[in-house]
Amino acid sequence: MADFSLNDLASLIASRAGASAGNSYTKSLLDKGTSHAARKFGEEAIELVIAAVEGDAASLTGEAADVLYHLLVVLQARNLPFQYVLNELQKRTVRSGLEEKAARKPVEPGKPND
Repeated sequence: MADFSLNDLASLIASRAGASAGNSYTKSLLDKGTSHAARKFGEEAIELVIAAVEGDAASLTGEAADVLYHLLVVLQARNLPFQYVLNELQKRTVRSGLEEKAARKPVEPGKPND
């Protein structure tokens, strides 16, 4: 397979959003709503953790692919372009993760972070 990227996958998911649920697993996930898609993402994330702990490279590879796919489905369900996530990651790489975390304002319990 030639140079397949997460951008390619995000585009494919966006195109499948307009398909028939009978012909597209992606569409069937989207039709069930964001909560369902998010729960499915969570299930896949747990399966990834288990595969990582067990040390099976083939299982870890498959679960990692499932996690990435389902993450992009959740973003599609919320109409959040994948590019926004890439932009956020790019902003965060300007300095080390430790510096970035130290610069965050502390959050009071029960209050959202601004």
